[in-house]
Amino acid sequence: MTVLHPARAKCAALFGAVVLLAFCAGTFAEDRLVKIDTRPGVSVSFWYMKRPDASATVVLLPGGAGGIGMKNGVPRSNNFLVRSRDFFAANGFNVAVVGKPTDKEDMDYAFRISRPHLEDLGRLVAYLKQDARLPVWLVGTSRGTISATAAAIDFGDRELAGIVLTSSVTRYDKTGAVPTQALEKIHIPVLVMHHENDACSICRPQDVPYIMKGLKHAPIKKQLLVNGGAGARGDPCEAQHWHGYIGMEQEAVNLISAWIKQPQP
Repeated sequence: MTVLHPARAKCAALFGAVVLLAFCAGTFAEDRLVKIDTRPGVSVSFWYMKRPDASATVVLLPGGAGGIGMKNGVPRSNNFLVRSRDFFAANGFNVAVVGKPTDKEDMDYAFRISRPHLEDLGRLVAYLKQDARLPVWLVGTSRGTISATAAAIDFGDRELAGIVLTSSVTRYDKTGAVPTQALEKIHIPVLVMHHENDACSICRPQDVPYIMKGLKHAPIKKQLLVNGGAGARGDPCEAQHWHGYIGMEQEAVNLISAWIKQPQP
């Protein structure tokens, strides 16, 4: 066994720390906020996590009013997809967490099925495909499922590998609710995941079968009801409840990731 002189040991430890720091910095050097022009006078920013071993790019579409809560240079939103972005990257994907367009403070229900929103998403997908040259999947949660569904209908056949809908908006009186859209026009794989205990009145798990029924021409579709997690609190339609897969984020992302890599009914 070789014993280093204390001074040399200190230097070795310091060198090791520097190497580790450099490695970590290199690993995450690509994590950054990217801003692209999408419409005349309008731009959309997204948090881009590019990985050298990625097999696909996942575009994460948060719910609510949209936005990713940038603070001190990183996304701070508690939204399920925003706070789980590292799990997607760890599963071998490039990750793009999408923010709001510069002309919209609240990405409400109507906007999420509008032509301007679809133009924004189309330009974003085109950018990512050109940049990484990998298949692109949209992953939406809550109101983000309205966006993902509308995009799949509008340009999915040409540009998308598939979509994942988590905690879908199902109540029919909400503009753009997933079951009310032209689901029969979707011809790409679709995973519909919902927490069995989701208590949000506009995202009821018992209405998920209506989505599955509408997906008449999706080549592969799967309904996945999950049960787990811990610490649900606050508004049942917010991210810290079962609606946001609280306490089971990694498990939920692992299930999604496995299905994206190998879609099956």
